[in-house]
Amino acid sequence: MVFSVQILGSSAATPTTKRNASAMLINMNYTFYLVDCGEGTQIQLRKYKTKLSKIKHIFISHLHGDHFFGLIGLISTFHLLGRKNELNIYGPAKLKEILEIQLKASQTEIRYQLNFHQTNPNTPELIFENNDYYINSFPLDHRIETTGFLFGEKQKPKKIKKNFLFTEHVSVENIIKIKKGQDFVAESGELYKNENITETPPPPRTFAYCSDTRYYEPMIEHIRNSDLLYHEATFMEDMKDVAKEKYHSTAHEAATIAQKANAEKLIIGHFSARYRELDGMLEEAERVFTNTQLAQEGELFEIEPNKKTRL
Repeated sequence: MVFSVQILGSSAATPTTKRNASAMLINMNYTFYLVDCGEGTQIQLRKYKTKLSKIKHIFISHLHGDHFFGLIGLISTFHLLGRKNELNIYGPAKLKEILEIQLKASQTEIRYQLNFHQTNPNTPELIFENNDYYINSFPLDHRIETTGFLFGEKQKPKKIKKNFLFTEHVSVENIIKIKKGQDFVAESGELYKNENITETPPPPRTFAYCSDTRYYEPMIEHIRNSDLLYHEATFMEDMKDVAKEKYHSTAHEAATIAQKANAEKLIIGHFSARYRELDGMLEEAERVFTNTQLAQEGELFEIEPNKKTRL
């Protein structure tokens, strides 16, 4: 099953000619989830040929403009394109009021159902789930209330080997029991051990999105063992005091969080416009956490199925 993350914007408070405001697209088995929606996001979606109708859920981490100023434009575009499917938006309480005022002021009565789900910036919560996936929110430490998001697969049941099913007649009731880990006793009395007749699915994959935040170790328990971790890195370590004052992180601090959380791979982004080149940012993070990559517009990160559980 597909599980990927595409970077749509990697700049901090102001966009540059090379970097757009914050946004990324999560593909979980061809259902698309948009995370943050800075100015220009819908242009990026079109640039990378995203089918807009496939976006059913949008998550906004906080109400700084570089993370949501593109939202009302995208909502309006959905309307103009004749969208009929409902759209779910998850974000801070005041976001609902902001959107309602914008729609009212422009006398826009959207044709589709817009569902708003308020996130809690102080308590970790399960905010969405279906049969295959779940999405959690958790607190971060920024100047205004901000949440991170964890996108995760649910553990799939064991798969019964076909040659066993061809050999023995197995009822639906016993198939369910076998998938849950039970052994099977045939009518002949022969015992089939579960590990010999099933294939164990790979461990479920997770992606953690840590938006604007200072260095904040309490987040680690919510993102531990992530297969892919995005963590903001607005500054380099020589501006650590500025980062702390502005409630942001350095590349070194982002890498430290990844190391302590035992993440598999780290993406750093939300770069201050003062950095025209990012090689120094990457090198700083790699000194702490080797498997680090830069968030760059259009970059697609595939989260491959796990072969084994990391310690």
